[in-house]
Amino acid sequence: MSGRREAAPARRVAYDVLRAVSGSDAYANLVLPGRIRAAELSPADAGLATELCYGTLRMSGYYDRVIVLAAGRPIESVDAPVLDALRLGVHQLLSTRVAPHAAVNESVALVAADGSRGAVAFANAVLRSVSRGSSEEWRERVSAAAVSADDRIAALSSHPLWIVKALRRALAAEGRADELDALLAADNAAPRVNLVALPGLAEASELPEAAADRWSPVGLVSTGGDPEAVDAVREGRVRVQ
Repeated sequence: MSGRREAAPARRVAYDVLRAVSGSDAYANLVLPGRIRAAELSPADAGLATELCYGTLRMSGYYDRVIVLAAGRPIESVDAPVLDALRLGVHQLLSTRVAPHAAVNESVALVAADGSRGAVAFANAVLRSVSRGSSEEWRERVSAAAVSADDRIAALSSHPLWIVKALRRALAAEGRADELDALLAADNAAPRVNLVALPGLAEASELPEAAADRWSPVGLVSTGGDPEAVDAVREGRVRVQ
């Protein structure tokens, strides 16, 4: 596929981790830090790669529903490498502020690096179709395509149907059936990274990019990036909780 530019490093890292997860059952949290270091990403690009990777994985079930509607074919018929690039592109189009043309072009570049001309054309067509609708319009389309109330909830919350049903039963048994949507939303919320500055060994001022913790005077909340890149963390004076 000569003549096509390569995808930006942050997106390449995110894509490679997605491929490791879907192709080798790898754990993203174990693979991603090493890929970021190997690519020598800047703090900003490391943050972008992290958001793209985890954000795509978190909502991949929903994104697959969008891809099926945009492609007009079953998800099983899409080659795995192309599917991962599409998921990454859909995430950028529907859940980030990335410019649509950048989301499409960068994702197509990932397919072009390893795929056939047909795969490139397919990915380009699917992503351009997705880009023509807003996030809310796609949610409405996915909702309308669901075959049951639980299937709709599973699709929109990006949870397997059996988990939705199991959680519904568990909540109903406690008289809390109306909390299902809130529980699924909480499960999708990105967890924060908590740090502790060990008393006598580190000061919060050594991590100016971290926010103070509301519960502890020695607690900190990371606002992004790789904690291992912080000297105090590597030296053991600040620990990840």
